[in-house]
Amino acid sequence: MEAEALLRPVVEAQGFELYDLRRRREAGRAVLQVVVDAPEGIDVDDLARLSRTISERLDADDPQSGTYDLQVSTPGIERPLSRPEHYRRCVGEQVRVKTRAQVEGSRTHTGTLIAADDEGCTLATADAELRVPYAGITSARTVVDWSAELKRSNA
Repeated sequence: MEAEALLRPVVEAQGFELYDLRRRREAGRAVLQVVVDAPEGIDVDDLARLSRTISERLDADDPQSGTYDLQVSTPGIERPLSRPEHYRRCVGEQVRVKTRAQVEGSRTHTGTLIAADDEGCTLATADAELRVPYAGITSARTVVDWSAELKRSNA
C-alpha cells in the first residue's frame, strides 16, 4: 500500500488534513515528511500525538523498505504550493511563483493569486495578469507581509 493511501485515513481520523507527503534525502539519510494542516491550526502537542500515531501505523504496515526518519510538520505560514488544491485554497492571497522559463521577462513573480484550476494559476502582479501552467512552475509559496503582521500584533 502506498504511504499516502495508508496515512491519509490516520491523519483524517485525528481531525487533520494530509497537506503533503514528501520523500527526500537529507544528510545522506532517507526522510519521510508528513505535512498536515487544520483550519484552526495545529499546536506542538497535536504534532507530537499525530507523529506517534503515524509512527505506529508505519510500524504495523510499512510501505517503504529500509530505514528512514519520520518528520511530521505543518506547511507553515509561508506555505509551499505544489498541488492544484493548494493553489485553489490560496486564491486571494499573495504568492511568489518561480518558473522554469521567463514569463513576461522574469522567472520570479509575486502577486495576488486570482484563479487556479487543474492546469495552472493566474496571478495579478503590479504590471500584469499572468497565466502560469503548473508544468512551468519550479516552486511557489504564499507570501506574508511581515510588516503588516507586526503592526497588527502591536495594535
